[in-house]
Amino acid sequence: MKRLLRLLQWLLKAAVFFTLFAFALNNQQETRVNFFFGTHVSAPTVMVVLAAFAIGLVVGVLGMVPRWWRERQSVKKAPPTSVEITPPTEVSRGV
Repeated sequence: MKRLLRLLQWLLKAAVFFTLFAFALNNQQETRVNFFFGTHVSAPTVMVVLAAFAIGLVVGVLGMVPRWWRERQSVKKAPPTSVEITPPTEVSRGV
């Protein structure tokens, strides 16, 4: 069962990879991105999409940093809680 799940994971990864690879091959035409003050950049469409994704990822992570920082600080300030671990009881087997 574990081998089947691992195989399915690899098949899913391969499908995503080949889909993105086909997307990249089909979008090689030049795209012009206009910025402020009349500046522009020309790049393949797939690179523009990849750059937009990367910028969005960075902005999302940077937006989460303050929350992660507050959470980390609150965990450090919280008093440690003691958890009592009880050993499992032995079950007698009838012979």
